[in-house]
Amino acid sequence: MFSYRRRFGGRVSIILYAHILARISLPPINPYIRARFFPASTSHRISGAVAVTVAVATSLSFTPHSLHLVFILLFSVLAMSFSTCAELSRCFAAASSAKPNSGKSDAIAIRSFSFGAPIARYDGVLSVSWSSKNSRIAAEASQGLTYRDAGVDIDAGSELVRRIAKMAPGIGGFGGLFPLGDSYLVAGTDGVGTKVMLAFETGIHDTIGIDLVAMSVNDIVTSGAKPLFFLDYFATGHLDVDVAEKVIKGIVDGCKQSDCVLLGGETAEMPGLYKEGEYDLSGCAVGIVKKDSVINGTNIVAGDILIGLPSSGVHSNGFSLVRRVLAQSGLSLKDQLPGSDITIAEALMAPTVIYVKQVLDLISKGGVKGMAHITGGGFTDNIPRVFPEGLGALIYDGSWEVPAVFKWLQQTGKIEDSEMRRTFNMGIGMVLVVSPEAANRILENRSETEKFYRIGEVISGNGVTFS
Repeated sequence: MFSYRRRFGGRVSIILYAHILARISLPPINPYIRARFFPASTSHRISGAVAVTVAVATSLSFTPHSLHLVFILLFSVLAMSFSTCAELSRCFAAASSAKPNSGKSDAIAIRSFSFGAPIARYDGVLSVSWSSKNSRIAAEASQGLTYRDAGVDIDAGSELVRRIAKMAPGIGGFGGLFPLGDSYLVAGTDGVGTKVMLAFETGIHDTIGIDLVAMSVNDIVTSGAKPLFFLDYFATGHLDVDVAEKVIKGIVDGCKQSDCVLLGGETAEMPGLYKEGEYDLSGCAVGIVKKDSVINGTNIVAGDILIGLPSSGVHSNGFSLVRRVLAQSGLSLKDQLPGSDITIAEALMAPTVIYVKQVLDLISKGGVKGMAHITGGGFTDNIPRVFPEGLGALIYDGSWEVPAVFKWLQQTGKIEDSEMRRTFNMGIGMVLVVSPEAANRILENRSETEKFYRIGEVISGNGVTFS
């Protein structure tokens, strides 16, 4: 980081990220730089540096302070261009045609520039932003974030399930079925992932229990099962009774929404295993369904319709990537979510929708052939789980309103469409596969408060395609 302090107060900082200043200050990163950036001419470097500086300068008020900002930006861009990633100058050359984006969050003006010209062959993006809150210009060259970048490998998880299936045949569905007379007990277990870390930061503990219940009951209802009871596990390093009470209250609320009983649970206090103020949660739901009423997707055929039930937001999956994007954004949980009238905290902590009563009501009217709970793996991995071999899904782009939180995540993290669809629910938390006749009935008879969307259809083939 280069910092410059004016005599009359204030501080201007040019943040040059490690992968941009690698050759200057972080030699171990050099292979990363050399693999991605290639030499360009001196004229490219100078013209590009001047162009991006002029582009930023035009968005600032003409004051002595802004002149300092422009001077330091020019110096730093030249330093970047000559000493590390000369290929960036070809991105800078596009600055003359770039338009600044400006927004306000709590009266803080933020101006940013993103130049989409490819960096070498890696389609990297250069972003330059300035905030009036701390008089800071930040320049970053980066590629779009992925779930794997955030530390979660979906493919590894799928491989583990494949290996477990060899030892315990029959697993792989959303819930496990155990025969009991003329019925099946259907069980599911889950947690809330790293969403708990946002609960720690926001102090919102009374809804995370709803998430916990939702993750399991929404899974078992995909078989047509009515939840009977729920068991929870609460683990912490030091038991804070007030916090634990709030968490359990959320679990009780979730059970009421699911029309099931909180039958019991376990509270584990394990000093040294968790940091102060932290805890983790898991839970298990058990339901029941008649054997002749099980919904398993075996009668799904090409031409059947996909009905989407809206989510409340991110629900309880993908939060490792969410937290990575939030850290990169420069915003805080208290800031207003761009494109919305709520804060980022409110958007991210919105409890997972519990679909049990709504889904069981639709099942009772007939025509429901399969269901997919859209959790980890998003559309891409979850919808095909309910199809017979040789069938896939065609999703209609634009057939539902994508919530603002997903638009912000994608834009801020520069996340590819395919990665968004495999990580997040994108505004659809449950997908029903129904006959065309049932689809028409569901859509025609919905109440004013019910939102159902015809989001696609079943086609011959495999996987999920978007059109």
